[in-house]
Amino acid sequence: MKSQVTTFIGTEPSPPATLVIVFLRGGADGLNLVVPHADPAYYAARPGIGIKARDAINLDGFFGLNPLLRPLHNWWQEGQLAVVHCAGSEDESRSHFDAQDFMEHGGLAAGGWLGRFLRVRPDQSESPLAAVAIGSQLPECLRGAPSCAAIQSLDDFGFGPNLPAGFLTNLAALYKLAPRHLAPAGQSAMMALERIDALRSQNLTTTSATYQLDDFSNGLRQIARLIQGRVGLQAATIDLGGWDSHITSSVIMDPPTQRLANGLNAFAADLGPPGLARTQIVVMTEFGRRVAENSAAGTDHGRGSVMFLLGGGIAGGKVHASWPDLEHELAGPGDLPVRHNYRDVLAPVLSRIAPGTDLAKVFPSHALTPLTLF
Repeated sequence: MKSQVTTFIGTEPSPPATLVIVFLRGGADGLNLVVPHADPAYYAARPGIGIKARDAINLDGFFGLNPLLRPLHNWWQEGQLAVVHCAGSEDESRSHFDAQDFMEHGGLAAGGWLGRFLRVRPDQSESPLAAVAIGSQLPECLRGAPSCAAIQSLDDFGFGPNLPAGFLTNLAALYKLAPRHLAPAGQSAMMALERIDALRSQNLTTTSATYQLDDFSNGLRQIARLIQGRVGLQAATIDLGGWDSHITSSVIMDPPTQRLANGLNAFAADLGPPGLARTQIVVMTEFGRRVAENSAAGTDHGRGSVMFLLGGGIAGGKVHASWPDLEHELAGPGDLPVRHNYRDVLAPVLSRIAPGTDLAKVFPSHALTPLTLF
Protein backbone atom coordinates (compact mmCIF):
# COMPACT_ATOMS: atom_id res chain seq x y z
CA MET A 1 0.00 0.00 0.00
CA LYS A 2 1.37 3.38 -0.95
CA SER A 3 2.16 5.64 1.96
CA GLN A 4 0.26 8.89 2.28
CA VAL A 5 1.85 11.71 0.35
CA THR A 6 2.88 14.91 2.05
CA THR A 7 1.14 18.23 1.50
CA PHE A 8 2.92 21.45 2.30
CA ILE A 9 0.16 23.92 1.55
CA GLY A 10 -1.05 25.58 4.71
CA THR A 11 0.63 26.38 8.00
CA GLU A 12 3.23 23.63 8.25
CA PRO A 13 6.34 24.92 10.10
CA SER A 14 8.81 23.15 7.78
CA PRO A 15 8.30 23.89 4.07
CA PRO A 16 9.80 21.50 1.52
CA ALA A 17 13.27 21.80 0.11
CA THR A 18 13.17 23.18 -3.43
CA LEU A 19 15.31 22.21 -6.40
CA VAL A 20 15.84 24.94 -8.99
CA ILE A 21 17.26 23.87 -12.36
CA VAL A 22 18.76 26.60 -14.53
CA PHE A 23 19.41 25.37 -18.08
CA LEU A 24 21.82 27.37 -20.22
CA ARG A 25 20.50 26.57 -23.70
CA GLY A 26 22.90 26.90 -26.59
CA GLY A 27 25.97 25.11 -25.28
CA ALA A 28 27.65 27.42 -22.77
CA ASP A 29 31.44 27.73 -23.06
CA GLY A 30 32.60 26.42 -19.69
CA LEU A 31 36.22 27.30 -20.42
CA ASN A 32 35.36 30.99 -20.57
CA LEU A 33 32.96 30.84 -17.62
CA VAL A 34 35.33 29.09 -15.23
CA VAL A 35 38.79 29.79 -16.60
CA PRO A 36 41.86 27.55 -16.11
CA HIS A 37 44.00 30.67 -15.85
CA ALA A 38 47.08 28.73 -14.65
CA ASP A 39 47.08 26.41 -17.68
CA PRO A 40 49.31 27.74 -20.52
CA ALA A 41 47.65 25.33 -22.96
CA TYR A 42 44.36 27.22 -22.51
CA TYR A 43 45.96 30.43 -23.74
CA ALA A 44 47.78 28.63 -26.54
CA ALA A 45 44.43 27.34 -27.79
CA ARG A 46 42.64 30.65 -27.29
CA PRO A 47 45.09 33.48 -28.00
CA GLY A 48 42.30 35.85 -28.99
CA ILE A 49 39.26 34.94 -26.91
CA GLY A 50 40.77 33.50 -23.73
CA ILE A 51 39.92 35.35 -20.52
CA LYS A 52 43.16 36.98 -19.41
CA ALA A 53 44.61 35.69 -16.17
CA ARG A 54 44.73 39.19 -14.72
CA ASP A 55 40.99 39.60 -15.36
CA ALA A 56 39.80 36.22 -14.04
CA ILE A 57 38.52 36.24 -10.46
CA ASN A 58 40.78 33.71 -8.78
CA LEU A 59 39.10 30.76 -7.08
CA ASP A 60 41.79 28.27 -6.11
CA GLY A 61 45.01 29.27 -7.82
CA PHE A 62 44.24 27.31 -10.99
CA PHE A 63 40.65 28.26 -11.87
CA GLY A 64 39.01 31.65 -11.90
CA LEU A 65 35.59 33.09 -12.67
CA ASN A 66 34.85 35.10 -15.76
CA PRO A 67 34.96 38.72 -14.48
CA LEU A 68 31.29 39.14 -15.46
CA LEU A 69 30.44 36.49 -12.86
CA ARG A 70 31.82 38.67 -10.07
CA PRO A 71 28.42 38.91 -8.30
CA LEU A 72 28.71 35.18 -7.57
CA HIS A 73 32.15 35.41 -5.98
CA ASN A 74 30.79 36.35 -2.56
CA TRP A 75 28.75 33.13 -2.53
CA TRP A 76 31.94 31.21 -3.34
CA GLN A 77 33.76 32.91 -0.47
CA GLU A 78 30.88 32.07 1.89
CA GLY A 79 31.07 28.39 0.92
CA GLN A 80 27.67 28.44 -0.81
CA LEU A 81 28.87 27.96 -4.41
CA ALA A 82 30.63 24.98 -5.98
CA VAL A 83 31.71 24.28 -9.55
CA VAL A 84 31.99 21.01 -11.45
CA HIS A 85 34.23 21.30 -14.52
CA CYS A 86 34.44 18.87 -17.45
CA ALA A 87 30.76 18.08 -16.83
CA GLY A 88 28.30 16.80 -19.41
CA SER A 89 26.71 13.67 -20.82
CA GLU A 90 27.81 10.74 -22.92
CA ASP A 91 25.93 12.10 -25.94
CA GLU A 92 28.42 12.74 -28.75
CA SER A 93 26.07 14.23 -31.32
CA ARG A 94 27.15 17.83 -30.67
CA SER A 95 23.60 18.71 -31.75
CA HIS A 96 21.74 21.16 -29.53
CA PHE A 97 18.45 19.31 -29.97
CA ASP A 98 19.79 15.80 -29.52
CA ALA A 99 22.04 16.71 -26.58
CA GLN A 100 19.31 18.63 -24.77
CA ASP A 101 16.80 15.85 -25.35
CA PHE A 102 19.21 13.19 -24.07
CA MET A 103 20.12 15.23 -20.99
CA GLU A 104 16.56 16.18 -20.07
CA HIS A 105 15.31 12.61 -20.41
CA GLY A 106 18.16 11.41 -18.25
CA GLY A 107 19.39 9.13 -21.00
CA LEU A 108 17.34 6.77 -23.16
CA ALA A 109 14.32 6.67 -20.87
CA ALA A 110 10.66 7.61 -21.07
CA GLY A 111 9.68 10.94 -19.60
CA GLY A 112 11.98 13.46 -17.98
CA TRP A 113 14.44 12.79 -15.17
CA LEU A 114 12.93 15.52 -13.01
CA GLY A 115 9.42 14.24 -13.62
CA ARG A 116 10.52 10.76 -12.51
CA PHE A 117 12.19 12.21 -9.42
CA LEU A 118 9.02 14.02 -8.39
CA ARG A 119 7.01 10.87 -8.96
CA VAL A 120 9.17 8.43 -6.97
CA ARG A 121 10.43 10.62 -4.10
CA PRO A 122 8.99 9.45 -0.76
CA ASP A 123 7.51 12.85 0.12
CA GLN A 124 5.63 13.47 -3.12
CA SER A 125 3.58 16.63 -2.75
CA GLU A 126 -0.12 17.04 -3.45
CA SER A 127 0.32 20.71 -4.15
CA PRO A 128 -0.73 21.79 -7.66
CA LEU A 129 2.39 23.95 -7.55
CA ALA A 130 4.79 21.14 -6.64
CA ALA A 131 6.65 21.75 -9.91
CA VAL A 132 6.77 24.94 -11.95
CA ALA A 133 8.50 25.77 -15.22
CA ILE A 134 9.09 29.43 -15.88
CA GLY A 135 8.15 29.97 -19.50
CA SER A 136 5.44 29.23 -22.02
CA GLN A 137 5.87 25.45 -22.07
CA LEU A 138 7.11 22.56 -19.97
CA PRO A 139 10.69 21.42 -20.55
CA GLU A 140 11.29 17.77 -21.38
CA CYS A 141 12.88 17.14 -17.97
CA LEU A 142 9.46 17.60 -16.33
CA ARG A 143 7.59 15.19 -18.59
CA GLY A 144 5.74 12.66 -16.45
CA ALA A 145 5.68 14.76 -13.28
CA PRO A 146 2.62 14.12 -11.08
CA SER A 147 1.73 17.80 -11.16
CA CYS A 148 3.43 20.68 -12.94
CA ALA A 149 2.60 24.00 -14.52
CA ALA A 150 4.29 26.36 -16.97
CA ILE A 151 3.97 29.97 -15.92
CA GLN A 152 5.56 33.29 -16.74
CA SER A 153 4.09 35.16 -13.81
CA LEU A 154 2.08 34.49 -10.67
CA ASP A 155 -0.65 36.46 -12.41
CA ASP A 156 -1.16 33.37 -14.59
CA PHE A 157 -2.82 31.68 -11.62
CA GLY A 158 -6.30 32.51 -10.45
CA PHE A 159 -9.97 32.34 -11.35
CA GLY A 160 -9.97 35.76 -12.94
CA PRO A 161 -12.05 38.82 -12.03
CA ASN A 162 -15.80 39.15 -11.73
CA LEU A 163 -16.54 35.82 -10.07
CA PRO A 164 -20.16 35.31 -9.04
CA ALA A 165 -20.84 35.98 -5.37
CA GLY A 166 -20.14 32.91 -3.23
CA PHE A 167 -18.46 30.98 -6.07
CA LEU A 168 -15.29 30.09 -4.16
CA THR A 169 -17.18 29.22 -0.99
CA ASN A 170 -19.49 26.88 -2.87
CA LEU A 171 -16.57 25.32 -4.78
CA ALA A 172 -14.70 24.65 -1.54
CA ALA A 173 -17.82 23.03 -0.06
CA LEU A 174 -18.13 20.75 -3.10
CA TYR A 175 -14.51 19.63 -2.79
CA LYS A 176 -15.11 18.71 0.86
CA LEU A 177 -17.77 16.26 -0.30
CA ALA A 178 -15.65 14.76 -3.09
CA PRO A 179 -14.59 11.10 -2.80
CA ARG A 180 -11.13 9.76 -1.95
CA HIS A 181 -8.17 11.70 -3.37
CA LEU A 182 -10.20 14.38 -5.14
CA ALA A 183 -11.17 16.10 -1.89
CA PRO A 184 -7.64 16.78 -0.56
CA ALA A 185 -6.36 17.60 -4.05
CA GLY A 186 -9.14 20.13 -4.59
CA GLN A 187 -8.66 21.65 -1.17
CA SER A 188 -4.93 21.92 -1.80
CA ALA A 189 -5.58 23.68 -5.10
CA MET A 190 -7.90 26.14 -3.41
CA MET A 191 -5.35 26.85 -0.70
CA ALA A 192 -2.64 27.35 -3.32
CA LEU A 193 -4.75 29.90 -5.15
CA GLU A 194 -5.49 31.69 -1.91
CA ARG A 195 -1.79 31.75 -1.08
CA ILE A 196 -0.92 33.15 -4.50
CA ASP A 197 -3.60 35.82 -4.19
CA ALA A 198 -1.92 36.84 -0.93
CA LEU A 199 1.51 36.81 -2.58
CA ARG A 200 0.34 39.18 -5.29
CA SER A 201 -0.47 41.79 -2.67
CA GLN A 202 2.82 41.40 -0.78
CA ASN A 203 6.29 42.64 -1.53
CA LEU A 204 8.41 39.78 -0.16
CA THR A 205 11.66 40.81 -1.84
CA THR A 206 14.36 41.56 0.70
CA THR A 207 16.14 44.91 0.72
CA SER A 208 19.42 43.22 -0.28
CA ALA A 209 17.95 41.73 -3.47
CA THR A 210 18.12 43.87 -6.60
CA TYR A 211 16.65 42.13 -9.62
CA GLN A 212 17.42 43.34 -13.13
CA LEU A 213 14.61 43.87 -15.63
CA ASP A 214 15.39 40.95 -17.96
CA ASP A 215 13.20 37.86 -18.29
CA PHE A 216 15.66 35.61 -16.48
CA SER A 217 15.78 37.77 -13.36
CA ASN A 218 12.03 38.22 -13.42
CA GLY A 219 11.56 34.46 -13.65
CA LEU A 220 13.82 33.88 -10.66
CA ARG A 221 11.88 36.49 -8.75
CA GLN A 222 8.66 34.54 -9.43
CA ILE A 223 10.32 31.37 -8.12
CA ALA A 224 11.49 33.21 -5.00
CA ARG A 225 7.96 34.40 -4.32
CA LEU A 226 6.64 30.85 -4.59
CA ILE A 227 9.31 29.56 -2.22
CA GLN A 228 8.65 32.35 0.27
CA GLY A 229 4.90 31.80 -0.01
CA ARG A 230 5.20 28.12 1.02
CA VAL A 231 2.91 26.82 -1.71
CA GLY A 232 4.50 23.37 -1.70
CA LEU A 233 7.05 24.03 -4.46
CA GLN A 234 9.46 21.11 -4.76
CA ALA A 235 11.06 21.87 -8.13
CA ALA A 236 11.32 24.76 -10.56
CA THR A 237 13.00 25.10 -13.93
CA ILE A 238 14.09 28.18 -15.83
CA ASP A 239 16.03 28.60 -19.06
CA LEU A 240 18.64 31.15 -20.04
CA GLY A 241 19.45 31.04 -23.74
CA GLY A 242 21.88 32.76 -26.06
CA TRP A 243 25.09 30.75 -25.53
CA ASP A 244 25.81 29.52 -29.07
CA SER A 245 29.08 31.41 -29.49
CA HIS A 246 30.29 30.36 -32.96
CA ILE A 247 31.46 33.89 -33.75
CA THR A 248 32.82 36.81 -31.70
CA SER A 249 32.68 34.86 -28.47
CA SER A 250 32.57 37.75 -26.04
CA VAL A 251 29.84 39.58 -27.99
CA ILE A 252 27.64 36.48 -27.81
CA MET A 253 28.52 35.33 -24.29
CA ASP A 254 28.81 38.54 -22.31
CA PRO A 255 25.09 39.45 -22.14
CA PRO A 256 23.83 36.05 -20.90
CA THR A 257 26.84 35.77 -18.56
CA GLN A 258 25.85 39.05 -16.94
CA ARG A 259 22.21 38.00 -16.73
CA LEU A 260 23.22 34.69 -15.13
CA ALA A 261 25.39 36.35 -12.49
CA ASN A 262 23.00 39.16 -11.63
CA GLY A 263 19.95 36.91 -11.59
CA LEU A 264 21.43 34.22 -9.36
CA ASN A 265 22.96 36.78 -7.01
CA ALA A 266 19.62 38.57 -6.55
CA PHE A 267 17.76 35.27 -6.16
CA ALA A 268 20.11 33.99 -3.45
CA ALA A 269 19.99 37.32 -1.62
CA ASP A 270 16.20 37.41 -1.90
CA LEU A 271 15.84 33.97 -0.30
CA GLY A 272 18.10 34.93 2.57
CA PRO A 273 20.10 32.40 4.62
CA PRO A 274 17.15 30.25 5.78
CA GLY A 275 15.55 30.13 2.35
CA LEU A 276 18.82 29.46 0.53
CA ALA A 277 19.59 26.62 2.93
CA ARG A 278 16.34 24.94 1.79
CA THR A 279 16.96 25.65 -1.89
CA GLN A 280 19.44 23.85 -4.14
CA ILE A 281 20.23 25.64 -7.41
CA VAL A 282 21.85 23.64 -10.22
CA VAL A 283 23.08 25.35 -13.40
CA MET A 284 23.72 23.09 -16.38
CA THR A 285 24.05 23.14 -20.18
CA GLU A 286 23.77 20.55 -22.95
CA PHE A 287 27.45 20.64 -23.93
CA GLY A 288 30.51 22.89 -23.93
CA ARG A 289 32.64 24.27 -26.75
CA ARG A 290 35.75 23.26 -28.65
CA VAL A 291 38.94 24.06 -26.71
CA ALA A 292 40.56 25.98 -29.59
CA GLU A 293 39.04 29.18 -30.89
CA ASN A 294 37.92 29.16 -34.53
CA SER A 295 38.69 31.58 -37.35
CA ALA A 296 35.65 33.71 -36.49
CA ALA A 297 36.86 34.46 -32.94
CA GLY A 298 34.33 32.01 -31.57
CA THR A 299 34.09 28.36 -30.58
CA ASP A 300 32.36 25.38 -32.15
CA HIS A 301 30.22 22.71 -30.50
CA GLY A 302 32.13 20.52 -28.06
CA ARG A 303 31.59 18.18 -25.12
CA GLY A 304 32.54 19.08 -21.55
CA SER A 305 31.38 22.28 -19.85
CA VAL A 306 30.68 23.43 -16.29
CA MET A 307 27.91 23.01 -13.75
CA PHE A 308 27.32 25.41 -10.86
CA LEU A 309 25.73 24.43 -7.55
CA LEU A 310 24.50 27.10 -5.17
CA GLY A 311 22.88 26.84 -1.73
CA GLY A 312 21.19 23.85 -0.16
CA GLY A 313 24.04 23.00 2.20
CA ILE A 314 26.53 22.46 -0.61
CA ALA A 315 30.18 22.16 0.43
CA GLY A 316 31.11 25.20 -1.60
CA GLY A 317 34.32 27.01 -2.32
CA LYS A 318 35.57 24.10 -4.43
CA VAL A 319 36.04 23.29 -8.12
CA HIS A 320 35.48 19.59 -8.77
CA ALA A 321 37.62 18.71 -11.78
CA SER A 322 39.73 15.89 -13.10
CA TRP A 323 41.61 18.26 -15.35
CA PRO A 324 42.93 16.93 -18.68
CA ASP A 325 46.04 17.79 -20.62
CA LEU A 326 44.57 20.33 -23.05
CA GLU A 327 47.14 19.39 -25.66
CA HIS A 328 46.92 15.60 -25.58
CA GLU A 329 43.73 14.47 -23.79
CA LEU A 330 40.96 16.08 -25.77
CA ALA A 331 37.82 14.34 -27.02
CA GLY A 332 36.86 13.97 -30.64
CA PRO A 333 37.94 16.88 -32.84
CA GLY A 334 39.38 18.86 -29.92
CA ASP A 335 36.79 19.04 -27.16
CA LEU A 336 37.10 19.27 -23.41
CA PRO A 337 36.37 15.69 -22.31
CA VAL A 338 33.45 14.82 -20.04
CA ARG A 339 34.98 13.62 -16.78
CA HIS A 340 31.85 14.07 -14.63
CA ASN A 341 28.51 12.80 -15.90
CA TYR A 342 25.77 15.29 -15.07
CA ARG A 343 23.70 12.52 -13.44
CA ASP A 344 26.53 11.90 -10.95
CA VAL A 345 26.31 15.58 -10.05
CA LEU A 346 22.52 15.56 -9.74
CA ALA A 347 22.37 12.31 -7.74
CA PRO A 348 23.77 13.64 -4.43
CA VAL A 349 21.61 16.75 -4.79
CA LEU A 350 18.46 14.68 -5.18
CA SER A 351 19.42 12.45 -2.25
CA ARG A 352 19.97 15.54 -0.12
CA ILE A 353 16.61 17.05 -1.04
CA ALA A 354 14.58 13.84 -0.71
CA PRO A 355 16.44 11.19 1.30
CA GLY A 356 15.44 7.65 0.50
CA THR A 357 14.58 8.31 -3.14
CA ASP A 358 15.34 5.33 -5.39
CA LEU A 359 17.67 7.05 -7.83
CA ALA A 360 17.87 3.95 -10.01
CA LYS A 361 14.30 4.80 -11.02
CA VAL A 362 15.23 8.41 -11.71
CA PHE A 363 18.27 7.53 -13.86
CA PRO A 364 17.53 3.96 -15.00
CA SER A 365 20.15 3.76 -17.75
CA HIS A 366 23.17 5.00 -15.81
CA ALA A 367 25.30 3.30 -13.15
CA LEU A 368 25.65 6.14 -10.69
CA THR A 369 28.94 7.19 -9.12
CA PRO A 370 27.81 10.28 -7.21
CA LEU A 371 30.22 13.09 -6.52
CA THR A 372 30.86 14.08 -2.93
CA LEU A 373 29.23 17.51 -2.81
CA PHE A 374 27.98 17.79 0.77
